[in-house]
Amino acid sequence: MEDIKVLIQAALGKEKADLVIKGGNLVNVYSGELLEGYSISIKGDKIAFVGEDADHTIGEATRVIDASGKILVPGFIDGHFHAYVSFDELLKYSLPAGTTTIFVDLFDLTTVAGYEGAVALLDSVKGQPSKVFGMASFTYTPPSFLRQEGIPISGDEVDRLLQREDVVALGESLWTCVIDEHEEVIGSIVRATNRKKKLEGHASGAKGNKLVAFVASGMSSCHESIRVQEVLDRLRLGMHVMIREGAIRQDLEALSEIKDKKVDFRRLVLVSDGIDAEYLLNYGHMAHLVQKAIDLGFRPMEAIQMATLNVAEHFGLDNLVGGIAPGRYADILILPSLAKIDCEYVISNGQVVVEDKKPLVQTREHAYPESIMNSIRVPRNLLPRDFAVPAGGRKGKVTVRAMKLITEVITEECHVRLPIDHASILADVEQDILKASIIERLSGSGKIVSGFIQGIGLKSGACACSYSWELGSPVVVVGASDVDMARAVNRVVELQGGLVVFKDKEVMAEVPLPVGGLMTKGRLETAVEGFVKVKQALIHLGSTLTNPFLTLQTMPGTFLPFFRITLQGFADLKNQKLVDLIVE
Repeated sequence: MEDIKVLIQAALGKEKADLVIKGGNLVNVYSGELLEGYSISIKGDKIAFVGEDADHTIGEATRVIDASGKILVPGFIDGHFHAYVSFDELLKYSLPAGTTTIFVDLFDLTTVAGYEGAVALLDSVKGQPSKVFGMASFTYTPPSFLRQEGIPISGDEVDRLLQREDVVALGESLWTCVIDEHEEVIGSIVRATNRKKKLEGHASGAKGNKLVAFVASGMSSCHESIRVQEVLDRLRLGMHVMIREGAIRQDLEALSEIKDKKVDFRRLVLVSDGIDAEYLLNYGHMAHLVQKAIDLGFRPMEAIQMATLNVAEHFGLDNLVGGIAPGRYADILILPSLAKIDCEYVISNGQVVVEDKKPLVQTREHAYPESIMNSIRVPRNLLPRDFAVPAGGRKGKVTVRAMKLITEVITEECHVRLPIDHASILADVEQDILKASIIERLSGSGKIVSGFIQGIGLKSGACACSYSWELGSPVVVVGASDVDMARAVNRVVELQGGLVVFKDKEVMAEVPLPVGGLMTKGRLETAVEGFVKVKQALIHLGSTLTNPFLTLQTMPGTFLPFFRITLQGFADLKNQKLVDLIVE
């Protein structure tokens, strides 16, 4: 109550403002107008006054920023985010790029550490100079033929997360799990609906009656559109359509034709879907997305609304964020012009956090729990023989099923003839066939499943990674040599998470991923140097991939088509069944 009274008094000039931004041209995302010569008065972390004359709110202790000729814009919001960099480092680069609010999906740390992982991520953003809201998972379960024990978070724990004020939605639910009525997923939807939380959707490839059925479950958004028609289909069903432009997908250019359609843009949203260390250092965050939208022909007002008000309205938080108006959080950017999204000042929660493009506020370094920082549990050092693929008494050569890369993330089944030596099936670099293995890394069982993959291009060496898009994030390794594969995985375990390239008893390049085996922590430039060296090392070994980290991450991902290696065996996802490695 006292806070409301203070704002009322500040608006009337009875209490003086802490900060006044004077005489700028205000982008009013509510009316779509550019209001010239407007001023903004800030008291504490909220906006008290907006209008042409704020002199009555200025006192002796009030700081005044002259914004004459400048553009005043609401702080940008990323409405769908996955954390690949620890927030205490990420915000050092995200805030200067105008990002004052982030909605993060808690899936990634949840899948390796359950409820504790979700809470650890939420704890890491407390007291930081920007706002971060969570989206609770678990909203994905494997297909029924791959169903396994040990879903990392229970329904009751999901409900506990949904009761928190800083958790505003249920994280992206995979459409196939919803329409196939997976019990765990439907249960999470019911809990979120009962708590009046938004339901975020993942409708990649869904169309026709299946898309309609997905929306009928209550799904309110989708960030998986890759064609303009998919955008229109989803808009027409009442969904918010989130256009991705980040480290994983860059769909904005392909979908920019939507600007030429005669449709309302109020349910279009710009999101990153997550940014990794390289992207963050090279492009920053939301300012880059808005600038690119403008460069592609979106009107500046529309582009700004897609990164501010539209997102806030989707999550039902437009009374707090998304626009410059009395009572909202004081999240404001000062730009040189509407056409140039270059943040000269960034005000977040009423604080000037960037001035003359220079960060002023330090982020709070966060110490994650020991269990999160030591999440790679393998019972012993692995040996080359652990990656042997038994030939089952066969000799000479044998036909096997292999994963063939169609794109850098999509695999199909192919049949290849491979040699047998000492009762084991070997890789064949002449056919671009490498050994591919995944290792269970949470329970300490050390279970390993090994098969083959075509299309990576390595002629020697091995690459291992602790981050993968599957329940429990099993360690993934590919290689031309069992010896190098064992050493690469052992180095990942030693690091307690990482991306490692190994050849001939030597670590060629590595990037530690100590937070749950998923996220970088510490100096961003150091992580970027590591990723660059990993790419260079893989190119030196023969790889033709543009993003090898992404290829390894997605290798066991059973929500991607068409043929995958899993801890249960080899999955034919088109026909929904497990198949033998050897073709009889």
